[in-house]
Amino acid sequence: MTNPHPRPAVPRAVWVLGFVSLLMDVSSEMIHSLLPVFMVTVLGASGLVVGIVEGIAEATALIVKVFAGVRSAISASRGAPR
Repeated sequence: MTNPHPRPAVPRAVWVLGFVSLLMDVSSEMIHSLLPVFMVTVLGASGLVVGIVEGIAEATALIVKVFAGVRSAISASRGAPR
């Protein structure tokens, strides 16, 4: 049985942007996992310093997510979250 509503082909630009996004994610994950090793071996940082840097990075990411969510809720005319 044939489909009466065939799907349109995905545009080439969408494939290119998807591939670029994949490469960005891979490179980001590689850097994220190698940064502590670089800090300890090349920069001579202690485990405490690596932990502090990682903690600041995580805290910054979480704070940005909170403010971005509030801004999104307000800009979508839904009002501030309660």
